[in-house]
Amino acid sequence: MAEESITTTLPTPQNQPPSELTTPDESKPTLEVSARETETAVTTSTPETETAAEKPEVAAEDHQPPKVTETAVTTSTPEEETAEVTPEEHQPPKVTETETASTEKKELGNEKSQQEEETARIPQNLGSFKEESSNLSDLSDSEKKSLNELKHLVRDALDNHQFGSVPKPEDAASAPEEVTIWGVPLLKDDRSDVVLLKFLRARDFKVKDSLTMLKNTIKWRRDFKIDELVDEDLVDDLDKVVFMHGHDREGHPVCYNVYGEFQNKELYNKTFSDEEKRKHFLRTRIQFLERSIRKLDFSSGGVSTIFQINDMKNSPGLGKKELRSATKQAVQLLQDNYPEFVFKQAFINVPWWYLLFYTVIGPFMTPRSKSKLVFAGPSRSAETLFKYISPEQVPVQYGGLSVDPCDCNPDFSLDDPASEVTVKPGTKQTVEIIIYEKCEIVWEIRVIGWEVSYKAEFVPEEKDAYTVVVQKPRKMKPADEPVLTQSFKVNELGKVLLTVDNPTSKKKKLVYRFNVKPL
Repeated sequence: MAEESITTTLPTPQNQPPSELTTPDESKPTLEVSARETETAVTTSTPETETAAEKPEVAAEDHQPPKVTETAVTTSTPEEETAEVTPEEHQPPKVTETETASTEKKELGNEKSQQEEETARIPQNLGSFKEESSNLSDLSDSEKKSLNELKHLVRDALDNHQFGSVPKPEDAASAPEEVTIWGVPLLKDDRSDVVLLKFLRARDFKVKDSLTMLKNTIKWRRDFKIDELVDEDLVDDLDKVVFMHGHDREGHPVCYNVYGEFQNKELYNKTFSDEEKRKHFLRTRIQFLERSIRKLDFSSGGVSTIFQINDMKNSPGLGKKELRSATKQAVQLLQDNYPEFVFKQAFINVPWWYLLFYTVIGPFMTPRSKSKLVFAGPSRSAETLFKYISPEQVPVQYGGLSVDPCDCNPDFSLDDPASEVTVKPGTKQTVEIIIYEKCEIVWEIRVIGWEVSYKAEFVPEEKDAYTVVVQKPRKMKPADEPVLTQSFKVNELGKVLLTVDNPTSKKKKLVYRFNVKPL
């Protein structure tokens, strides 16, 4: 990113709001510096800076990373002022989140906010839903009885070759049939029990109905040549339409379906213009699903379901008959042959027309199916996803911090946790990171939709040292880059202050994370 020159004026008491973070430092002089947004290694050439650079350094043997805690502060009474922290060996960064009044002119909002309007129009989570345990020891007595009955029927079916597989010539006629589904051989170990449980739950533990569904599924898999399909090298231009990315807070892999990609007429015609293309589309989707399922854990207590996210932004809608036909066929195949593989179905960026569609199909859905559905309009999509998925696991385009695997992020990975803060209307939120060692600190920060002012500073612990402006106050617009990545080399004890000022009448979601690299 382009380097921008930073100039700043020392804040005065009359225009500085009371805060336990800012009050002790008002007497500190402020140093004007230049900073890069992507790599903020601050250097100076003023005499004052040279003096500051000569201050005593932290002993190398202490090696204390910053310590992290979270607090909310609204007043600045003496009792609440931040106490000095005595460095201890290997102490992590300490993070304090402080809320004060906004210093910018607050926007008036007399009408309902967009979020309130969406809440009134769009159904939210349609009931509580707790995923059934895949731990065999958690089954009730009646469920265990149904499972044992189904296993007995499956054993009889295998012994009598009722699943329809053709035995090899060298096999004896009396040898039992061997059937594998999703990489799990039936009746070989506990993984088979978890598979059978899916069919039982799909048929409300009606044993005979479950066996019929299992037989039909195995027959369809043989006719569709699923095992061969998994290993085929199919040409697929739909990597941006359907993809797996990260896990939710409970460990479920997350699958994204981005229907807006089909607004591209070339891609749409290439995928749906004739029957052969629609068949190819179906085969690629089945292959993608099969490969994803085989990565699940079918052991007792393992994660064997997927979190589905459906992005409805710019979706072609119900008017595209080819898409509607292909979707209907795919949904029917999934219902008949892939039971109980969806943990939740989240619909985000939901448009008005989808409400009409839901009004039609809603009455025909079971309460249990409805309870798995989650809906969110455009302004609430990121907030809704964060209820189920940590921000570091959510792709950048959906409000999180995770970049595409094809892109490179040398500073952070999916394993680096992020923190969330709600910035209330007309307030200012300051994140204080206390540093206990010489290091380079790197952070990522974003506010969903921005429309806020953001600044970053380093305040040395030494009383008469200069406050270093890492990022001068910048009004961030919705069109600005979604995530800012900045860094600062710390040569003395002190704290980094990240401040977000929200002058709007809407609450904002602040997401940030940081890493420390000892020098």
